[in-house]
Amino acid sequence: MLAALRTLVEQIKLLTEQIGEQLAGHADAHIFSSLPRSGTVRAARLLAEIGDCRARFPTPESLACLAGVAPSTRQSGKARSVGFRWAADKQLRDAVTDFAGDSRHSNPWAADLYRRAVARGHDHPHAVRILARAWLFVIWHCWQDNLAYEPDKHGALQRLIAHQQPAA
Repeated sequence: MLAALRTLVEQIKLLTEQIGEQLAGHADAHIFSSLPRSGTVRAARLLAEIGDCRARFPTPESLACLAGVAPSTRQSGKARSVGFRWAADKQLRDAVTDFAGDSRHSNPWAADLYRRAVARGHDHPHAVRILARAWLFVIWHCWQDNLAYEPDKHGALQRLIAHQQPAA
């Protein structure tokens, strides 16, 4: 069993190196690599799932809907219900929620958004989807403008930091 485990570890290292090389050669690598706690494999996965065809997602909402992190509204007559979006790209949803769930550990804005969603009574998966939707809006703007994510230019994060600092 130890020999099999060593072989697997070596294969994982090799694949991670190959993923890193492929990511480094992509024109949009700087965008996805700049996200907090994205890492090489996570950045490559986000890039692979979102793609590089910017015309595919004309609005951030279209990206959020395909990722399944935007709620689905159903209406018939006067009856209206809002619920989980089942029709979605499950691989994209998994990639985005994986990133969003981990980002809350290093980004104060993400942690605050998650915390407020839980305080409103949402369970963990729902709170992560709420956070993922917010991140997709940020990612979409960075992606459309071909700019890396910069926390210093993230307005909501800067407002949160300014609000948390005591008045001098």
